[in-house]
Amino acid sequence: MGRQTPLYQRHADRDASFTDFGGWEMPVEFDSIRSEHERVRESVGKFDVSHMGQIEVTGSDAERLLQRLTTSDVTALDPGEAQYAAITDEEGIMLEDTVVYRLPDGETYLFVPNAGNDEAMAERCRWIRSEFDLDAEITNATTDWAMIAAQGPDAPERFEEVTDARYTLDRFEIERADVAGADCLVAATGYTGEDGFEILVPEAAATTVWDAFDVQPCGLGARDTLRLEMGYLLSGQDFDPETEPRTPYEAGIGFAVKLDTEFVGRDALEGVAAEGPESKLRGVQLIDRGVPRHGQPVTTPGGKEIGHVTSGTMSPTLGEPIGLAYVDVAHADPDTVVRVVVRDEPKKARIRTTPFIDR
Repeated sequence: MGRQTPLYQRHADRDASFTDFGGWEMPVEFDSIRSEHERVRESVGKFDVSHMGQIEVTGSDAERLLQRLTTSDVTALDPGEAQYAAITDEEGIMLEDTVVYRLPDGETYLFVPNAGNDEAMAERCRWIRSEFDLDAEITNATTDWAMIAAQGPDAPERFEEVTDARYTLDRFEIERADVAGADCLVAATGYTGEDGFEILVPEAAATTVWDAFDVQPCGLGARDTLRLEMGYLLSGQDFDPETEPRTPYEAGIGFAVKLDTEFVGRDALEGVAAEGPESKLRGVQLIDRGVPRHGQPVTTPGGKEIGHVTSGTMSPTLGEPIGLAYVDVAHADPDTVVRVVVRDEPKKARIRTTPFIDR
């Protein structure tokens, strides 16, 4: 049995179907992926995302440590702000993508590794602390917190129903708030492309805050279709240091790389930035009948292999089959006609920029 979030029993009582994800037992769906997806796009849904890691960094060199760890410019963060970043190895290969928060106290930094990678990233921090002789305390606080995401156009309104204060956070801001009587951290971040919040809740108050949001519970199935429509990366699938080694420039997040900082992997990425990557992650939308799936080849109309699919689904919003694929840069321009080989049959498809939908 995998790790369980503080909300596991709530999901079991709701007859959710479960799967192992990053070593956690997580709900895939409560009712149906389509209905949960549509509720988020049209109204509001809630997700248990407590499987995401929570690494706290404090001390006089906390900022310097995060500056070495991540590709973004941590010095640009004011208290109560966050930024998206990659974590790369010495060769510039992505180990993680993450969100780095400078908490409202101004002294504590928090970053969020993907499911199952919390201890590996805490150890990465410890290595950087030792390598550069930094004064910082590193705490893997994953089990201290639950994390609940309320996402959808009605999320701000529903949030106001469970807090005494009115919070109108800008994107990538974080504040402390009383939510259903619990002292929480509320961030205007998410993985769906919709308005909403991610709420860090002390573990003991997890069920109280979850129950306070009387909205549709949503599982990992809808979380995946929602993020795919936006073209957001999934760690372990769209990039992986072992099975899908990619630089941020290949993965389409070069905007999160600040080459004037001193992060580990910068020297390697300077060369990639100057020369350009040989392949890029692009959206693909099938024209023929079929659904793109992980690992399927992408070819030219003549059959020359030029890449492969990393993620795919039938988009509930569009009613069209969509996916993400790495393709050679010569074939990466939008509207380029390609083939995706589905069950040994080449299906006509078109290269797309992401997001697939306009939010």
